[in-house]
Amino acid sequence: MKVKKICCIGAGYVGGPTMSVIAQKCPDITVTIVDINEQRIAAWNDSDLSKLPVYEPGLAGVVAEARGRNLFFSTDVDTAIADADMVFISVNTPTKTYGKGKGMAADLKFIELCARQIAAASKSDKIIVEKSTLPVRTAEALKSILHNTGSGVNFHILSNPEFLAEGTAIEDLHDPDRVLIGGENAEAVQALVDVYASWVPRERILTTNLWSSELSKLTANAFLAQRVSSINAISELCERTGANVDEVARAIGTDSRIGSKFLKASVGFGGSCFQKDILNLVYIARSYGLQEVAHYWEQVITMNDHQKHRFADNIVQTMYNTVSGKKISFLGWAFKKDTNDTRESAAIYVADALLSEEASIVVYDPKVTAEQVYADLDYLGTRTPAENRRLVSVVGDPYDAAERAHAIAVLTEWDEFKTYDWHRIKDHMMKPAFVFDGRKLLSGSKLDELGFQYYAIGE
Repeated sequence: MKVKKICCIGAGYVGGPTMSVIAQKCPDITVTIVDINEQRIAAWNDSDLSKLPVYEPGLAGVVAEARGRNLFFSTDVDTAIADADMVFISVNTPTKTYGKGKGMAADLKFIELCARQIAAASKSDKIIVEKSTLPVRTAEALKSILHNTGSGVNFHILSNPEFLAEGTAIEDLHDPDRVLIGGENAEAVQALVDVYASWVPRERILTTNLWSSELSKLTANAFLAQRVSSINAISELCERTGANVDEVARAIGTDSRIGSKFLKASVGFGGSCFQKDILNLVYIARSYGLQEVAHYWEQVITMNDHQKHRFADNIVQTMYNTVSGKKISFLGWAFKKDTNDTRESAAIYVADALLSEEASIVVYDPKVTAEQVYADLDYLGTRTPAENRRLVSVVGDPYDAAERAHAIAVLTEWDEFKTYDWHRIKDHMMKPAFVFDGRKLLSGSKLDELGFQYYAIGE
């Protein structure tokens, strides 16, 4: 099986960057990314590359190189499916908000819709690749839909989960730790191996059975999130005992059996994957009656939620047990630096807690729009959209955000925050001037010297 044309359904944070790099590295393959969201496709096609709907360092250059040559963005889903040899499914798989499994299980309605559209549009045999993060054995449902169309078309289903870290996605795609491909048909697996082998060393391309590949994605994210929650649990102990969590992390991180990565204490993890995938794992474990396994992984989420609430509570307690009517400046809204993704960002939940205490919040983030900030708060449903817009303002300048603020809360680890004129910021704040560093980003000693009341997690 030789792949000449690829279609990817879904032009979001996974599909856009992944397919762009495949097009860049495989100029002999035509890659078409399709989405029913006309506004998103228009943004991908915009001549102004700063308007791409996904912000990732290096992405604009990749798109500029391949777009119009062998990389195309379109809303004509059926034609792209019909023409393709290989179809990637890269649509959203949110946690269910209704029915059985509400709050834990993955909602697969978009996956099913994709499968039915592929079945209806296909006139020739195709390789179908699961790129979205899916519960183990989802391929069974895909097979059932695709193989019962009665069209005589053959479909081979592969699992190829993404292991991208937002903010370094292009680096991760250009030089991945591994590429994982799971499947049952050896020829179909080899066809996808050949695509990646255009730039990825063969020894880094791992092949497994379908079910191992699906489960590996959930497990990888669960293990990484577990490390974050583990060091965050220790951060609270450090604050009570006089230990410093950075020193503890450095001490244990030098152990080769543990390693130093994902031992950075913070206000908590966010993003589209960690919480969703762990909840999915919990649901799967429960569905098989594995209660102890479910309880174990659920505690990772519990600890993460506790860290966010603890951070907000500390702000209130430190500021004389009230933030009512006080202006709190948020530096950062994205869940991490170098991305405009805000899904499950700690900032959303810290803001929600402080707004419940009648605080007034001003947000500055270099890449997140005001529209997105309000959408995130509206989605929680704690207050009406009108209330959110009255209590929260979004500004385009960090110094405006700090003007007459009672406190600054650092919620995203953007590098630019370290370069600000903090003396100027303090001069324009209410006194005493509080800084609550949820990312342990700033120099506490320097801010202390300037006269700030500085608080960081784990100290």
